[in-house]
Amino acid sequence: MPIQALRAGAARIGSGDLGQRIAIKTGDELEALADQFNDMAGRLQESYSTLEQKVESRTQELSESLTQQTATADVLKVISRSTFDLQPVLDALVESAARLCAADHAMVFRRDGEVYRSAANYGFSPEYKEFIERQSIAPGRTTLVGRTALEGRTVHLPDCLADPEYAWHESQKLGGFRTMLGVPLLREGVPIGVIALTRPTPQPFTAKQIELVTTFADQAVIAIENVRLFDEVQARTRELSESLEQQTATSEVLRVISNSLTDTQPVFEAIVQSGLKLFSDAAISIAVPEGEMVKAVAVAEPDAIRAEAWRRRFPFPLTREYMHSVAILDRRVVDIPDVQDAPEGFAVGSRNFLESGYRAVTMMPMMRGDIAIGVLSVVRVAPGPLSEKQRAILKTFADQAVIAIENVRLFDEVRARTRELSESLEQQTATSEVLRVISSSPGDLEPVFQAMLANATRICEAKFGYMCRYEDGAFHIVAQIDVAPAFMGYMESTALRPHPATALGQVRQTKQTVHIVDIAAGPAYLERDPLSVAAVERGGVRTVLAVPMLKENELIGAIIIFRQEVRPFSDKHIELVTSFANQAVIAIENVRLLNELRARTTDLARSVEELRALGEVSRAVNSTIDLQTVLTTIVAKAVQLSSTEAGAIYVFSKMRQEFRLRATHGMDEAMIAAIKDQRIGAGESVIGKAAERREPVQVPDLRDQPLSPVNEIIVRAGYRGLLVVPLLRPNRIVGALVVRRREPGLFAASTVDLLQTFAAQSVLAIQNARLFREIEDKSQQLVIASQHKSQFLANMSHELRTPLNAVLGYTELILDGIYGAAHEKIDAVLKRVHASGKHLLGLINEVLDLSKIEAGQLTLSLSEYSLAEVVQNVANGLESLAAEKRLTLAVKLPDKLPLAHGDERRITQVLLNLVGNAIKFTDSGEVAISAVSADGAFEVVVADTGPGIAAEEQGKIFEEFHQVDNTSTRKKGGTGLGLAIAKRIIELHGGRIWVESKVGVGSQFHLTLPIHVEKQVAA
Repeated sequence: MPIQALRAGAARIGSGDLGQRIAIKTGDELEALADQFNDMAGRLQESYSTLEQKVESRTQELSESLTQQTATADVLKVISRSTFDLQPVLDALVESAARLCAADHAMVFRRDGEVYRSAANYGFSPEYKEFIERQSIAPGRTTLVGRTALEGRTVHLPDCLADPEYAWHESQKLGGFRTMLGVPLLREGVPIGVIALTRPTPQPFTAKQIELVTTFADQAVIAIENVRLFDEVQARTRELSESLEQQTATSEVLRVISNSLTDTQPVFEAIVQSGLKLFSDAAISIAVPEGEMVKAVAVAEPDAIRAEAWRRRFPFPLTREYMHSVAILDRRVVDIPDVQDAPEGFAVGSRNFLESGYRAVTMMPMMRGDIAIGVLSVVRVAPGPLSEKQRAILKTFADQAVIAIENVRLFDEVRARTRELSESLEQQTATSEVLRVISSSPGDLEPVFQAMLANATRICEAKFGYMCRYEDGAFHIVAQIDVAPAFMGYMESTALRPHPATALGQVRQTKQTVHIVDIAAGPAYLERDPLSVAAVERGGVRTVLAVPMLKENELIGAIIIFRQEVRPFSDKHIELVTSFANQAVIAIENVRLLNELRARTTDLARSVEELRALGEVSRAVNSTIDLQTVLTTIVAKAVQLSSTEAGAIYVFSKMRQEFRLRATHGMDEAMIAAIKDQRIGAGESVIGKAAERREPVQVPDLRDQPLSPVNEIIVRAGYRGLLVVPLLRPNRIVGALVVRRREPGLFAASTVDLLQTFAAQSVLAIQNARLFREIEDKSQQLVIASQHKSQFLANMSHELRTPLNAVLGYTELILDGIYGAAHEKIDAVLKRVHASGKHLLGLINEVLDLSKIEAGQLTLSLSEYSLAEVVQNVANGLESLAAEKRLTLAVKLPDKLPLAHGDERRITQVLLNLVGNAIKFTDSGEVAISAVSADGAFEVVVADTGPGIAAEEQGKIFEEFHQVDNTSTRKKGGTGLGLAIAKRIIELHGGRIWVESKVGVGSQFHLTLPIHVEKQVAA
């Protein structure tokens, strides 16, 4: 059998026999599946062959490396007895020390008498080299070299700026270093020099790195002339170690792949964990595209904090603004030694990347044929490229990840296809047959039911079955297959109203599938229910399965199949019959819908044309707000819609109590002029009658109407039929729509209804046009009034500030004693005058700010500022006010906040308002100011333990002139403008301000503010 051959071949391939091929020539899906197995076996065989070659190559490389190391060790013995030029040795020493210990700078100082001078340096700028070569360093604790020489031991400063004894800040600022390591060159315990290593960021050296520098120092003392050769040996040793680690890592990944044929995640984890051993001070990650995003599926990083910072960078969009996305989309390696210098096209991705704390990145696409299915990346804290060998390792790991993904995909496909073939072939054939019958018998249910029963009984190994409809409380058989004649004769002789314990009875009660394993042992048969007795004794039934046919949870019938032996049906059999029941419901519904469709097709065809025409009219009428255009459009579309030759719109004047012609269509100028001269009063002519009755009026033949000036003009123009539809609003007459045709006779009822609908829409369009015109006039008036108000406030605020500043100035002079000592009572009064004047000046300034904002004249003065200093200055300025009320004023800031760009004065104004309000409204407890930075923005919170703000007031407090306590007896003063101005200032910066408060607990005012504001946001 082909399926057995396929299973046997798959088993051989799964057991590792990749040389065998499955030979099936059936010309269908089995042959295609066998070809897929053969292709997979070929690719796996080729992959394993390549892997064996790589292992052999690695083994040979290891053997060569071991041989080279032995040879190098022998050479070192000879070089240790040789003397070479010292300077190249020292230069190589500092370079190697910096490179091997991941330091950005390195120096060697040699003792010259009682001081130490620079003998070699690496990584520093020319300016720093020139500076350090002019210096002499004496033993002492204020410098790294001096302290190392003084103590004769290794000195490690994780952050020199945090070291209380380090004082050579001129050198630190010019050199740009933070972390420092000093190792003495000791000869018989006496320092003869110092090796110094630095890093630009606080990143302590590891114990292994310190030990390595100490080894360099010892070797420099013993044989400094041999440093160059020693460095080469170290490099070879490192290379050998890396090769061993690489081979071990590769083998480990391959082992995981072989043990994870059904799950890619262990392979991903093994790859990134192995990468940690091969790439120092780096994070290894695997990312894959998912829809329009790129997500990380595995991340490894020794530092948990850095690992979490890197994970937070995902997911991000699959666009070319991001470096991972470019590696996937363009199917190429992306290698950026320093992301701070990344191409401009990566601006968005670079910002996202740099926020993780890393600097360098190399991304290797995971290629499956011509498609990149993911990317393997190595990100490093220190800038710099990967070596070609490291890139090759990355490529190997990426290929291994693809192999794992392919293995799982192929395995899943094979497993799924095998299961589908083994379990669904019969069901698919049966379902297809039923669907074919349904499609070929759209109006006939008998063939559909018979096909369902035939397939259900055959596949489910049932002896016979029948289908019944449920109507009026009884079941009626509509189809049967192989039912015993005696049993069938009984069921056809009576309406089936089954016993509650029977299968059909339970279906009727529960509307759920009923499976009775042995009907002869059931209560219905034991109670001698006629239907159950007939089933057992006439039909030989033992096991029964009844599946309800439900439409919107209403029982419309059931499918029942039987076995003549006690043998339960399987879950898959029940599922298949349930599927047939659902299809039966669909077939029944299709027939019903088909009948309804046939009955309504004619009506729908006619209605569609009318609706389409009405829709076109509505769009045309509502496309303009010009009244004359609206009226002209209405009458033109009405003529077109009613298939008449001419039409007109009359507008009713309530003052004159008459209809005036406003728009026409299809009428010549002479006729229009003649009609315009005629007065049509309310209640006069057909138009007046239609308006009076508030319903359409039509005239089959105008010649039969009494003569009137207007009627005579129309008849003379050749028109016979007339239809008038009044344009009405609930409480008044708007006008009338008139259509005319040259043929006499009544208009069709559908035409009258259609024009009535159109007339109602026309009234709205006419009213809208009028309202829009009025709104435009009012809006213009409001704009002018608002401008005058803002200008008035600005002028008045300016005029008030000038004399008020003079009053404050003279008051301060008197209080300072410029005009002589004032009487004690006068002095107290002047202080109150001065305080009140300052308060009034603040109120005037708020009004002036508001007027500037409303007039669009408030301009931000953008410059660099420190938010930490702003917060501290605000706290210092309001500390005395808090102290007067015995409140705690707390400032909660992180160690470092980034420098920002914005309007420092306006931000200070906002914080002074928020903190001042908090102090003013808080009678006990604490007022706290906190600030953090995240995702390119500051979040500042001003919290208090005051009375809180009710929920219904929280949405209003940022409105102009709004105060929570608006009573005349309120205890806290103010204009109600401070929060409104603060909100506008923050919004001009592109930020947001809101409040969270609970009555009796306190309030928290939050504001978010972009760290870098490049331009003012439009108001």
